[in-house]
Amino acid sequence: MKNSRRLFLKSACAVVVGASGYTIAKSSTESVEMDGKKYALVHDETKCIGCDACSIACREVNQVPEGVSRLEIEREGPYGEYPEQYFRFTRKSCQQCEDAPCVKVCPTGAAYKDPETGIVSVNSWKCVGCQYCIAACPYQVRFINPVTHAADKCDFCKETRLKEGRLPACVSACPTQALTFGDLKDPDSNLVKVLKTAPNYRSKTELGTRPKVFRIASQEGDITL
Repeated sequence: MKNSRRLFLKSACAVVVGASGYTIAKSSTESVEMDGKKYALVHDETKCIGCDACSIACREVNQVPEGVSRLEIEREGPYGEYPEQYFRFTRKSCQQCEDAPCVKVCPTGAAYKDPETGIVSVNSWKCVGCQYCIAACPYQVRFINPVTHAADKCDFCKETRLKEGRLPACVSACPTQALTFGDLKDPDSNLVKVLKTAPNYRSKTELGTRPKVFRIASQEGDITL
């Protein structure tokens, strides 16, 4: 049944593209009211040591195939003069945009924002592999999963750890507690407390995507050789 549905969606997508050249139908989930939670993440770059425990845990828990990744830690440096050299580590993953371009361009509704969690997700069996979402993502974090042949990305472990009432794998695995996860709507959450007490920034806010991954900027000399 699912395969038949997917084939139908692929045919429908081809009709839309063929008729207009590049016109993309808007997702039917765009008008959903977000009455549930609004999950977000803080990456404290001053605490990150670039150990990759987060990305390894993500791969194991979510069964991410080799050759692709939901989460990467990017390294910059070394900066400075030996022996006072230091590195900077930044997280590359889905930014969980409130105004998500990937959701807007998806012709089948496979990319959607979950009304209960506020998490931008992918319904893999609806995905036709058109890659419009990949092209639309300004953070370049989406990919085609070589096993499912559908678009994939970080979803805060919504279908694995979160479903079991546990924290995302990356958060639990971090040895330095550089990651804080929680509900932006809950004023008593650790996430909100961190955001209120530490200067933070978000990536490419000028695009109006309103990302929900916050960063505490690394300082000179945070990580030394």
